[in-house]
Amino acid sequence: MGDVLVFAEHVKGKLPKTTLAAVEAGKQAASRTGGACHAVVLGKGIDALASETASFGVKKVFVVDGDALEHYVADVYTEVLADVMKQKGIDLLVATSTAIGKDLLPRVAARLGAGMASDVVHFNEDGTLTRPMYAGNVIATVKLEGSPRVVSVRATAFDAAKKEGAGEVEKLAISVDAAKAKAKFVAFNETKSDRPVLTEASIVVSGGRGLKNGENFTTYLEPLCEVLGAAMGASRAAVDAGFVPNDLQVGQTGKVVAPTLYIAVGISGAIQHLAGMKDSKTIVAVNKDPEAPIFQVADYGLVADLFKAVPELTEEVKKLKH
Repeated sequence: MGDVLVFAEHVKGKLPKTTLAAVEAGKQAASRTGGACHAVVLGKGIDALASETASFGVKKVFVVDGDALEHYVADVYTEVLADVMKQKGIDLLVATSTAIGKDLLPRVAARLGAGMASDVVHFNEDGTLTRPMYAGNVIATVKLEGSPRVVSVRATAFDAAKKEGAGEVEKLAISVDAAKAKAKFVAFNETKSDRPVLTEASIVVSGGRGLKNGENFTTYLEPLCEVLGAAMGASRAAVDAGFVPNDLQVGQTGKVVAPTLYIAVGISGAIQHLAGMKDSKTIVAVNKDPEAPIFQVADYGLVADLFKAVPELTEEVKKLKH
């Protein structure tokens, strides 16, 4: 039997939806291995967070609390997480493919000499894993040999775990010498916005190169986002052109989202972009090119000039809300 350990990433003292998806994935994995699903929380002053994590159906929550863990630093977190894996004899480490997950897990796998699979979307009954390749055009079935193993999961492929009774919380004494780390935390420059977080939002409005410049994102897309209570996204082409910052990028090399409603404005629909949003429940596309690939995945398509259509759409939504 192989036990599973979920790395519980937290933001401002809260568990984001992406972490709850990892917990659900961990429980699915444990049901296949026949082991128990545990979680690990790293940070400073995280007792309340650990107790909350324990309420999502994991058997134990391992807590490592210390000044050196207050902010994420790859070297330090890698050392601690690898120590927890060894100390507790964990077979499988699971975390979400967030920015931190993508940075941390390969390091832990290298430290442990473990096999790793990324962006896993399903744990199969026979012990194999399912993951997309080539921007989602191929679905591969892979098997990791040996133990331990490390897996990052795609948050949009798993439901968020629900509360179902409290597990045990166990504090671990793992000393960390942050002074020996090659990287040091200097500052965290947060992009502040009143809009929902892109990966958490139920509605996303994304703009592409068809918007022509950054000012048009402000003029045309922001009012629609505000009236819908939506997060704003962008295609890689729009980000590469400097229209908007890269934290808005949706796609294979950006954020993967699966909101209830995804509105693509002026986006042609290259496969790299589709890989990041095609699991959305309802997709609406606005593009003046009737041959744009985005229309192949859209539930509703509007062939129109976005500079006329988007303001009209915004006004109609306003009327419906009043």
